Amino acid sequence: MFKHILLPTDGSELSLRAVDMGIGIAVRHGASVFALHVIKPPPGVQHLSDMLVLPEDERTLKITRKATSYLDEVRQRAEAARVECHSAYEFDLRPYMAIVAAARKQQCDLIVMGSHGRTGLDRLRLGSQASKLLVSTDVPVLICR
Repeated sequence: MFKHILLPTDGSELSLRAVDMGIGIAVRHGASVFALHVIKPPPGVQHLSDMLVLPEDERTLKITRKATSYLDEVRQRAEAARVECHSAYEFDLRPYMAIVAAARKQQCDLIVMGSHGRTGLDRLRLGSQASKLLVSTDVPVLICR
């Protein structure tokens, strides 16, 4: 049923539970996975996020190393389950839009991601990437809590 599953991760325990669920689905369906980490651009260059090319300064190196470590964790889990895994990180102010774009580009037929379950003022203030994703894509989305 599923052939290529997108696994967005922010490195949190909750997103890693979703990663494990996505890998489990991949095992059952003989699918591959694509891990994605979205990095919000530094505040000084947010207005240029669509054309962003960051210099290799220390801050950028630090956040890309962190992104790489998150993606390495997903790759290790996929490898342990004998699931083919590719990965990438992207810079975007709107993580849900980067996820939609990656699902389209990678031709994913399922997105499995965690939801932090924010409610009330936190949800209004911080927004819900999962909620925004649900209304922005035609790819099926499995939200894990």
